[in-house]
Amino acid sequence: MLCVYCGQDTQVVNSRLQKKTNQVWRRRQCTHCGNVFSSLEVVDWNQAIRFKHKSHLEPFSRDKLFLSLYEACRHRKTAISDATGLTDTILSKLWPRIEAASLTRDQVIATATEVLKRFDRAAATAYKAYHPQQT
Repeated sequence: MLCVYCGQDTQVVNSRLQKKTNQVWRRRQCTHCGNVFSSLEVVDWNQAIRFKHKSHLEPFSRDKLFLSLYEACRHRKTAISDATGLTDTILSKLWPRIEAASLTRDQVIATATEVLKRFDRAAATAYKAYHPQQT
């Protein structure tokens, strides 16, 4: 990774796995200017997973999941932060269910509905109204 201050190479000084969010936190130091900064490495869901939709595969979109959760939580004052946390929770629950680098629409809907029911029943009802399962 390049230094955010001078653009030269950096070295990793410290690294820690963030199990809850499936991220890697790294403390980096520039080999040229000596400045220190932190970085987070996250899975690029769009490249890592395919979404089985009807008869074809398409890239999985974390943003689409976030927007659908935001719409379901829109009645809450903290809808944006709630949708962000819910998205991370749902993705952490979906991760072990991935087979052959793909997920089905019903897997995503079932997991999202399950998480939403525990969080806010009204949001779960709104989500389910716009995302009926096909099985």
